[in-house]
Amino acid sequence: MAHVFSEFRPGQVQLLDGPLRARFELNKKYVMSLTDQNLLRSFYLEAGLWSYSGNGGTTTASATNKDGPEHWHWGWESPTCELRGHMMGHWLSAAARIYAQTKDMPVKAKADHIVAELAKCQEANGGEWLAAFPESFMVRMMSGNWVWAPHYTIHKLLMGLYDMYALTGNEQALAIMKGMAVWIERWTSGFTQEQLDELLDMETGGMLEVWSDLYGVTGEEKHRQLIGRYDRRRFFNRLLAGEDVLTNKHANTQIPEILGAARAYEVTGDERFRRVVEAFWACAVTDRGYLCTGAGDNGELWMPGGEMAALLGAGQEHCCSYNMMRLAGYLLRWTGNPAYADYWERRFINGVLAHQHGDTGMVTYFLGLGAGSSKTWGSETQHFWCCHGTLIQANASYESQIYREDEQGVAVIQWIPSKLRFQRNGGMIGLTIEQDGQNGLYPMNKWSVSGMEAITRVHVAPIPVRRPDRFVYRLTVSCSKETRFLLKMRLPWWLAGEPKITVNGMEQEGPFDPSSYCEIARLWKDGDVVSVELPKKLAAEQLPGEPGTFAFMDGPIALAGLVDEERRLYGHPEQPETLLAPDRERNHGWWNPGHYKTVGQDRGFRFIPLYEIKDETYTVYFPVMP
Repeated sequence: MAHVFSEFRPGQVQLLDGPLRARFELNKKYVMSLTDQNLLRSFYLEAGLWSYSGNGGTTTASATNKDGPEHWHWGWESPTCELRGHMMGHWLSAAARIYAQTKDMPVKAKADHIVAELAKCQEANGGEWLAAFPESFMVRMMSGNWVWAPHYTIHKLLMGLYDMYALTGNEQALAIMKGMAVWIERWTSGFTQEQLDELLDMETGGMLEVWSDLYGVTGEEKHRQLIGRYDRRRFFNRLLAGEDVLTNKHANTQIPEILGAARAYEVTGDERFRRVVEAFWACAVTDRGYLCTGAGDNGELWMPGGEMAALLGAGQEHCCSYNMMRLAGYLLRWTGNPAYADYWERRFINGVLAHQHGDTGMVTYFLGLGAGSSKTWGSETQHFWCCHGTLIQANASYESQIYREDEQGVAVIQWIPSKLRFQRNGGMIGLTIEQDGQNGLYPMNKWSVSGMEAITRVHVAPIPVRRPDRFVYRLTVSCSKETRFLLKMRLPWWLAGEPKITVNGMEQEGPFDPSSYCEIARLWKDGDVVSVELPKKLAAEQLPGEPGTFAFMDGPIALAGLVDEERRLYGHPEQPETLLAPDRERNHGWWNPGHYKTVGQDRGFRFIPLYEIKDETYTVYFPVMP
């Protein structure tokens, strides 16, 4: 199957020092803080490899006196919770991606050890079954006795094992997957199509995706058959018929199933799977519309298209943000359409970043956008919501969407400071993206030595008087030899005017439109420099289906008003400067994008980026009257 874009291998892209690199390291610290014993405990218990007594216990898994219940994983990972074990798969995926980028051997050693212990558990279970819960859960599910999402949990484990194989080369992880595939193949072989359809109407997570991943590796017919058995026809066929089968349905049940269809299309070439994905995107995004953050879900459910005002309560779910970003990545790969990268950016800045506490690294399950919202932060070991899992995956994966490659050259998809190294036409090529901190730091503020030098030395370029209305980037090309290729750079949806693009100081001719690419084909030389200025502005975005109610955006950044109640604002939303004025623009060596205060209102209050909110009460949407 042909792709318009292909992804670079993990490790070819590195984040530069800065706010996102700091969050990556914060996430890595949390991943490594979770102990082997706690991650494996329920697997050991199920396999009969662990017994615990109050004074230290005796166990084949090396329990210690420091392993009392006060140190265990609780919440959704509790030994009494039916969803126990889901975090293991997320952990393996995050560890695999962290290692693939950093080649940090302690990370790989820890992950390899855990895979080896899982293999022992599988062997103790008879060589096939592996889960943190008993096989009887599957029997209960098929007999009509409810159990909390065993397929979902198995999917997470198999996903993590696949990533350990694909990203770190761990062959034992693949062998465990194959053993579990034997168990599932035998278990499902006696079901009628009606029984399979009933099974798939329960939460099966991304089982279709992991079977597609496995088939992509082995090419074996038995694994292709598993793809067919986990094809959720009732759901997919209604999507293909153009029906809205999403409204008020559980969003994160369905998104992983569509990710499975996307992967099934890639490994089988079956065009029906691609049509399913495209029909889902139309139903979930294009026709439904979305909030200023990119979300179309609230409280885990899909919101009605164009009627979202009454459903701003609990807020968007982190898992949905992450999985919709993954789906946008599939569609970008197939089509090259920059609209999918625009969507990814919107959900990244106002989803992944806004769901994570910038100091502790912890996650908020929901992100409310209604009046008087607040973020409820999870703990390190006492909650383990599903969003804890996608948190550590998302924050190990920033680099994956920055660059793409095609037959003609390389594309810059996301404006994230980073460096890329790749081979082309027998030579080594490098691209480095740096951001000019004196022209609007994005997406987060950061102290920097260069910023401090700018404010202490008089012989450097003058600092702008006011907060700049643009983001400025510098792309530096390195080449082992002169090489001709096409450089494509995404011009984002939030552009507010003609960008200025120069190559070695020579300005490039436009016009350059939002949500498009600037393309430069030339013989690139070592040290060539591309400068890119992307103008932005303050803008008001209407709440879908609710004329007169607006959120405010500073370029791609959703703003949150620091107020605990709904406030009516007076002004002209098409002229947001009649409502908001810049506030606290600068702090030492950097600018503060997204900081504003109200003007001309009875009671004034401040706005800051939604991703900066920690413990404040806030409101995102406001009724506005002229």
